[in-house]
Amino acid sequence: MNPYVPAFIGTVTKYVFIESPEYTPSDLALRAYEVSEGLMIKETCFGLQVTGSPDEVGRVVTSLRSIDPNHIFVKDRGFPPGDPRRCRANLGGARPGYYGHEFEVSSVIPYVSHGLEVLEGMDEKEFSELEMMPGKPGLRIPDVLDVKRLKELMDAEEL
Repeated sequence: MNPYVPAFIGTVTKYVFIESPEYTPSDLALRAYEVSEGLMIKETCFGLQVTGSPDEVGRVVTSLRSIDPNHIFVKDRGFPPGDPRRCRANLGGARPGYYGHEFEVSSVIPYVSHGLEVLEGMDEKEFSELEMMPGKPGLRIPDVLDVKRLKELMDAEEL
C-alpha cells in the first residue's frame, strides 16, 4: 500500500446543508463565490462543500448562514476532497457518508428548522413557560451521566 500524502495540507472542509423554502444550493454557491477569496467551492444536491484555510472558510460559512440561519446548517468534513481513502472515484459508488447526509437533510433537519422558527417567535415569558409545562420534556438539560458509571458501562460492553 502506498503511503498517504495529503493534497490540501492546512485546510478544512465544511459541508453547508440547506433546507430552505426560499433558497437553493445554487443561491448559496453564488453567494459563496461572491464573498470567498481562493476557496474551493463545490455545489452539491444538499448544499455546498467549502474547502480552504480555516479562517477564510469560517468567514464564508458565517456569511452564508446569515442568509437564512434557521435553514442553513454547517458540519465538518473529516476527509479533504479527493482523498483516496474516502473518494467515491476510488471506492466506487456513493461515498459512505452520503447516505447519512441524505437522511439528515430529508428526515432530521426539517424538524430542527421548524423548532428554531418556533423558538425564534417566542418571547422570554413564553419560553420560560415552555420549560415548566408538566408532562412535556421542555428544554431542560438532562442529568449528566457520571463518569464512573460511563466507565462501568464501557467495561461491561467489552466482555
